[in-house]
Amino acid sequence: MILVTGANGTVGSLVVQQLVEAGQRVRILVRDTAKASKHGGAVEVVQGDLARPETLGAAFAGIEKLFLLTTGPARIELHGLDAARAAGVRHVVKFSSMGFGPTRDALAIGNWHRDVEAALESSGLAWTVLLAGGFNTNALGWAHTLKTQGTAFAATGEGKVAVVDPRDLAAVAVSSLTQPGHEGKRYELTGPQALSFDEQVALIGAAVGRPLRFVDVPPSAARDAMSQAGMPAPLVEGMLEVMATIKAGGAVTVSPAIEQVLGRKPRTFAAWANEHAAAFR
Repeated sequence: MILVTGANGTVGSLVVQQLVEAGQRVRILVRDTAKASKHGGAVEVVQGDLARPETLGAAFAGIEKLFLLTTGPARIELHGLDAARAAGVRHVVKFSSMGFGPTRDALAIGNWHRDVEAALESSGLAWTVLLAGGFNTNALGWAHTLKTQGTAFAATGEGKVAVVDPRDLAAVAVSSLTQPGHEGKRYELTGPQALSFDEQVALIGAAVGRPLRFVDVPPSAARDAMSQAGMPAPLVEGMLEVMATIKAGGAVTVSPAIEQVLGRKPRTFAAWANEHAAAFR
């Protein structure tokens, strides 16, 4: 059986869906069982919290493989590794952050994950680390202002990033969990092309059939917007670091890993924008 954490999130829910479609037995660890109803009766649901180790025993009992994902500071995942070792889990697939190449050590979000990666790699468990950058779906955060003002705002200037479709991330995770040969591998997972936010907005405009524009804003404005949206302060500061790195040209990496693992090219942002055009009209 495979245990999935973060099962109600963007990537985790897709991992669950694709595992079920592949005929795998799946258990999910959730803090709120009500939110797990979207998975229907196809999975086993166990209530627990990685931040509370005493709640993890039942979730990990009988588990062979673990998909490990959290939002925010990732160090609570260390409790998950302890529980995995105690339960005899054989293979852990950790969802991590690219942190954008050589600058990764300087970024808080990358460093949150590095501690867990180091612990995993020295744990004696078989492991695979999936290093992801920005998601196509992050553009949905622009939906309101694109619909009401025809404008998207961010503190990224002309910097580019190879945003990736979460469905492709989930597919690599499922392959890593169900197919041999992924043990001891670190995969940098990106989309097929590095795009500026201005270029992303233009592709959304083409999909909806009207001109849209992108406006670069000061970091202080981005901080205020994220804080007002209820984002935790450490994550706000981490995202500001990421935006600054993108603006400085430090996020242009395009990796072949998705095609190498899946045998097909990753989905493009243009295709994603066309599929989700209704969200921006």
